[in-house]
Amino acid sequence: MSDTQQRIDELVKSNEIVLFMKGNASFPQCGFSGRAIQILKASGVDPKTVKTVNVLEDAEIRAGIKDYSNWPTIPQLYVKGEFIGGSDIMMEMYESGELKQVLEAQG
Repeated sequence: MSDTQQRIDELVKSNEIVLFMKGNASFPQCGFSGRAIQILKASGVDPKTVKTVNVLEDAEIRAGIKDYSNWPTIPQLYVKGEFIGGSDIMMEMYESGELKQVLEAQG
């Protein structure tokens, strides 16, 4: 495992909720990242409790996260070390109520 993959693995495993995104919770820098934060808020998650990783500030993580998850797009949500998906999957799970269940199970 490369250093970057190890850094990502540590972030994912040492935080309950991790969102790899463009920007941060207060200032998302793309529509999909903003949407991901809004979905988390709508699901009852305080954005301050989410570990956000701004991929625009770290090119290695930006490229590495796609390999780590085998998922081509950002944002990427992880809950309790498990890859959930990007903003489209988050939206589908939110609408079905599944996302709230996953997030509530994390406590």
